[in-house]
Amino acid sequence: MYDNIKAIPWENYLDNNKSFAVDAVVFSNDFRHSKFVAYKVKDAIVDYFRDTTGERPSVRINNPDVLLNIHIAEDRCTLSLDSSGESLHRRGYRQEAVEAPLNEVLAAGMILMTGWKGECDLIDPMCGSGTIPIEAALIARNIAPGVFRKEFAFEKWVDFDQDLFDSIYNDDSQEREFNHKIYGYDNNPKANEIATRNVKAAGLSKEITLKLQPFQQFEQPKEKSIIITNPPYGERISTDDLLGLYQMIGERLKHAFAGNDAWILSYRDECFDQIGLKPSIKVELYNGALECQFRKYQLFDGKYKAFRQENEDKEFKPRREDVRPRRSSGDRPDFGKRRPEGGRRFDGERKPFGERGERKFEGKRFEGKREDRKFDRRPEGERKFEGKRDGKRFEGKKDFKGPRKFDKN
Repeated sequence: MYDNIKAIPWENYLDNNKSFAVDAVVFSNDFRHSKFVAYKVKDAIVDYFRDTTGERPSVRINNPDVLLNIHIAEDRCTLSLDSSGESLHRRGYRQEAVEAPLNEVLAAGMILMTGWKGECDLIDPMCGSGTIPIEAALIARNIAPGVFRKEFAFEKWVDFDQDLFDSIYNDDSQEREFNHKIYGYDNNPKANEIATRNVKAAGLSKEITLKLQPFQQFEQPKEKSIIITNPPYGERISTDDLLGLYQMIGERLKHAFAGNDAWILSYRDECFDQIGLKPSIKVELYNGALECQFRKYQLFDGKYKAFRQENEDKEFKPRREDVRPRRSSGDRPDFGKRRPEGGRRFDGERKPFGERGERKFEGKRFEGKREDRKFDRRPEGERKFEGKRDGKRFEGKKDFKGPRKFDKN
């Protein structure tokens, strides 16, 4: 490895006046320590310059001019230049953040997942530092999210073309007008101040309206709107009455958001249960290390049957491919066999589910589709579960998409 790295013509990438650093990732039986690999790469580069120029470039761990990445997987080694520098998810507009802010890339992905691209007003009634409203405005205006960054690592490369970069950076021909509004509300004065500074830094004050207002005062919008929000869920941000907060969210959606769609990201099933509405879509997302769900609620006036009849030409539950691409068989986690398109049939014996042990149903024979089967299990005598059990509500069919996790809190 040392000999091959030293053989590279490093004057094409570095000079004695630039600093550099090496980041190593190692998965190999031949190399047991990533720092040892980083040191050997550094030695090879330094020795190359000493042999060819008599001098050497300096090594700087923090903010180097050139950052190198070496990745070793068993006997395969890849050496590359880092073109980004600071992580790309850090857009550059965030002046300050509230506690546990939503990742900018996650916020943008959530917005795109809803299908919204600026066709109507967008509301975040608990916007915190304003991440969702700002990312929504960037999407609506088709503004490149990297324009707020102070610099990219490639700007310090030897062959960097400043004129070419300036022409690309200043090209706004793909941007578009946004004829609706984005509203961000929060009941925390500090959060409202932070969001205001972030919106100004992004230059989006015209598109985004911020207001200090609790969700309890949310009223029916005059125009067609969509809600996308990330309320607290008790992990990193606590609230005095978490379940009461979600009850209030459900009440406001029912009475002050009829005829629109709401998308909510949360973590706990008991929080979702307090909303009291049936979601039409559930998407699993990770917010940091937390395995969350992003749920869509369709709010309508009057009875649901009448609403469906009036909108027969609309698709109420998009295909999985419209929300999240279907994974190939090679990428699919081993959650057991998935249900075929025609519905899975039960032939009298139910195999153990997940990690619950040996549990079999040898009574009633199930012939229909799973969707048509009611939860009326009597494996032991005539016991029948209705209503609640251990705080869990049984409300008809469930979509089993793998081992279920139960939060005992």
